[in-house]
Amino acid sequence: MRINRAPSLFLSKYRIIIQVCLLAFLFFLNVNPIFGRDSIQVKKIKILPVPAFGYSPETKTYLGAVTLFTINMYRDSITRTSNAKFEFNYSWNKQIILESDWNYFFRQEKWFTKGKIHYSKYPDLYYGIGANTAESNKLFFDSRRFIFEASLLKNVGYKLFTGINVKYTDYSKVEAENNSIIYPELNAASTFGIGYSLLKDTRNNLLTPTSGFYSYLNSTYHFAESDYLKFTFDLRYYKTWKDKFTLANRFVNDINTGHPPFFDYALLGGDKFVRGYYLGRYRDNNLSSFQSEFRFPAFWKIYLATFGGVSNIYSATNKFSFGKTKTNYGFGIRFLVDKTENTFLRLDYAIGQDGNDGFYISFGESF
Repeated sequence: MRINRAPSLFLSKYRIIIQVCLLAFLFFLNVNPIFGRDSIQVKKIKILPVPAFGYSPETKTYLGAVTLFTINMYRDSITRTSNAKFEFNYSWNKQIILESDWNYFFRQEKWFTKGKIHYSKYPDLYYGIGANTAESNKLFFDSRRFIFEASLLKNVGYKLFTGINVKYTDYSKVEAENNSIIYPELNAASTFGIGYSLLKDTRNNLLTPTSGFYSYLNSTYHFAESDYLKFTFDLRYYKTWKDKFTLANRFVNDINTGHPPFFDYALLGGDKFVRGYYLGRYRDNNLSSFQSEFRFPAFWKIYLATFGGVSNIYSATNKFSFGKTKTNYGFGIRFLVDKTENTFLRLDYAIGQDGNDGFYISFGESF
């Protein structure tokens, strides 16, 4: 529990947060000319190569390099800006992370593709399965991870896209602390999934949306040691008043039928889903989460945000219980680093229940 932390550990933790905030501010002051003046313009692709740094509960402080591509190949009134990212990071937890992802619209948005390639050597924490796993249950384990996923969707009218997706995941060299056998499911495994996606996307910007609607429905069948089916529903809505104040809402429902490997259960936590919890702090067959965020300008290129939400993780629909609801809330600072594409450097601090919290640094919004 938070109240049981030793004072030295408490001060040490928040000293790190303050140091990272100062580094972020200095970083912004130094790289702002890069974005504003020296960005490399190659035809219709803007390339933003910058050093990467950040902090999250999963990695602690990390350093590396990232190249962000914003792509306007067609420059018509229909096709929105596409983006891609290449990133290498090394964390103070001795984690190595290589990742590339993309979101690309073809001419007049007749087709859309998105995907990710990820490799990491990743010391991690595992707490077991369920909504009531205790902090004392945590176990350190190491693994090597390779993930490839891609979708190809066709616009069938009115920004409604439909198509197929594939995903391959491989966790190898899974080694638990002290060769523990507490969690027999903590084993190396591979899965291959193929599925169908339906997407309605009217957002005005993919990285920092301020208006529009996003609805994503996916069903993927995974071939594994024990086959399973995964359903995902992701609904988002954005509204801006007076060109300044933005309200963003998101509801996510992740459902697994069958017995997925430990890494492919519905996961609660992390920067993209439920800030304030370690990614995978709670995991089970099903996740339902509602998150809301309010963003507004402060001064100069500084924006502020406040956010919060409620989430529930459960083994089956008939096992849903409001008594297992997890809350989170927090606040953040945004630095406008590219006015043309409305790109922000984001710093968030979030608090969950039972002493869980997290500090996050990233480009673009969480959702």
